[in-house]
Amino acid sequence: MSSNPVAETVASLMPRAKAELTELVAFKSVADFDQFPKSESEAAANWVADALRAEGFEDVALLDTPDGTQSVYGYLPGPAGAKTVLLYAHYDVQPPLDEAGWDTPPFELTERDRRWYGRGAADCKGGVIMHLLALRALKANGGVPVHVKVIAEGSEEMGTGGLERYAEQHPELLEADTIVIGDAGNFRVGLPTVTSTLRGMTMLRVQIDTLRGNLHSGQFGGAAPDALGALIRVLDSLRAEDGSTTVDGLTGNSVWEGLSYDEDQFRDDAKVLDGVGLIGSGTVADRIWARPAVTVLGIDCPPVVGATPSVQASARALVSLRVPPGVDAVEATKLLQAHIEKHTPWGARVRTEQVGQGQAFRADTTSPAYAAMAHAMAVAYPGEEMQYAGQGGSIPLCNTLAALYPRAEILLIGLSEPEAQIHAVNESVSPEELERLSVAEALFLRTYAAS
Repeated sequence: MSSNPVAETVASLMPRAKAELTELVAFKSVADFDQFPKSESEAAANWVADALRAEGFEDVALLDTPDGTQSVYGYLPGPAGAKTVLLYAHYDVQPPLDEAGWDTPPFELTERDRRWYGRGAADCKGGVIMHLLALRALKANGGVPVHVKVIAEGSEEMGTGGLERYAEQHPELLEADTIVIGDAGNFRVGLPTVTSTLRGMTMLRVQIDTLRGNLHSGQFGGAAPDALGALIRVLDSLRAEDGSTTVDGLTGNSVWEGLSYDEDQFRDDAKVLDGVGLIGSGTVADRIWARPAVTVLGIDCPPVVGATPSVQASARALVSLRVPPGVDAVEATKLLQAHIEKHTPWGARVRTEQVGQGQAFRADTTSPAYAAMAHAMAVAYPGEEMQYAGQGGSIPLCNTLAALYPRAEILLIGLSEPEAQIHAVNESVSPEELERLSVAEALFLRTYAAS
């Protein structure tokens, strides 16, 4: 990294950053209180609140959001007449999945192969630390030149919309000239990237019933309608022969105009097994950033071990649909529900229940904040030029903020590059990325303040 005082300060703060991330990762802050104690999330929220107070933030508060979780807010006043920047991250994390599949315990930050492993290390507890590092570097080098609001969400991974509803009820709270969402990631390690689009999402529970109770498959199979068989037919109808998503009435041929994604690189990033083909048509970028994608997230049916020779009376699935920019998530939900009802065979009874929804997002990359970020990233990543990428995932809060504050500029950066394996076992963060992006954010705030 090129020598400059901000970069030198961030470098000197990295041991402290690792110690703090170790503390933060140790909280099992999964916002699913059927699986994990609420006290773990509350402890993580208090840790963030204490960190903000220690940096001189005012009005630090734990906001009780309508979904039963807490978001942490703080305000750091800058010079009179300065612009206001909102820095976002979330402290809640995905469940660890199969803990036995982790090489090291998921809630213990562990260093190996020049990366730090632990659930939330990249997504998005590392984002909380990134914001703290950037602010500390500025304070040590002449001060923070803007008013700063920080919001750390407590239920982003659950998609339950607590902070979105809270923001709608208290619209003045998060108002800012520019919003930096620290929950995205570089296209690859060392390539500075802003995320300019996000797919939206909708989730449906699908319940199919055919019989009053299970039946002996020898005595009744062949004529008795099988609910699990019906569910399989419905789920299969959501894909074309090549694996493309096919929801009746939903457009699936949009094209991505920005950064291209090499197919071999994608196979490597996605850890596709040798000989297994990719699904869909068009470029990889088209498929993951510009087109809809259906995924069956889970099926309730008898497990193989202990299964009996029975015709199933009921079966249930959780289906996710990622919605590309330009498509209304509410309309996409209706199309998905209609498709499922139309394609349910044999007159089986079918019910759909919506359990999550968020709109897609497209940023205005011509705004002054993007010019300031491009300058900052060029300094933090010498010899590299800032790239624009899409992201297949969803951050529903982005659209809520864009609707509440139409004049605000929204930038998405973060630590979730492909090697981070967010949402999977062995999630990790690159400390070099944490260092560079903290420098970039600090320099961005300085450049933006002067623009």
